[in-house]
Amino acid sequence: MVVIRLSRAGAKGRPFYHIVATDSRNRRDGRYLERLGFYNPVARGLDQPLHIEIERLNYWAGVGAQLSPTVERLVKQSKQAPAQAAA
Repeated sequence: MVVIRLSRAGAKGRPFYHIVATDSRNRRDGRYLERLGFYNPVARGLDQPLHIEIERLNYWAGVGAQLSPTVERLVKQSKQAPAQAAA
């Protein structure tokens, strides 16, 4: 089964996560099918904390990929952020 989840990168104490589509049997930081964006929880200043390619995420969800709970939360957060910036 294909899942969309976070894959950790970055240094100790400075986490950085790639949002990836991968087979559920692969390791957390192992092989993946496609990189769909990133999440930087320690972004400061002009650094972008979250970027998701919504079109590709919708494609993978459309063919049956399951989103992890954390990725679901981040997707909701990213959809709310542009609405708040426009208001």
